[in-house]
Amino acid sequence: MSETPDPKVVELAGRIFDLARTGAAEALAGYLDAGVPVDLTNDRGDTLVMLAAYHGHLDAVRVLLERSADPDRVNDRGQTPLAGAVFKGETEIVRALVAAGADPDAGSPSARAAADMFGRAELLALFG
Repeated sequence: MSETPDPKVVELAGRIFDLARTGAAEALAGYLDAGVPVDLTNDRGDTLVMLAAYHGHLDAVRVLLERSADPDRVNDRGQTPLAGAVFKGETEIVRALVAAGADPDAGSPSARAAADMFGRAELLALFG
């Protein structure tokens, strides 16, 4: 028997996902420092770092990585934050994720495969 989630908790989680999606790094840091799980996922399995990376918010990505967000956590479609950043052409976010240990071969398609598919040699070079 599953419980119905508290609407206030659902509303708060929605606001936190919006902070990642819009790049409100300072506000996001406040919630994380107050105890919100850094690898919180939405109903599609997207983590906060996935949303921040995909939407091009370097400062929010850094805030999350500094608090040990998993750079390789895949969403329900098998995508990683690194692959999302490659898809969007976010070079600095790719650099930050790689520096945090993101695996360019994780997920499907992997970041390496996405970079190859989209002809992003400059991003492929970052994977070593």
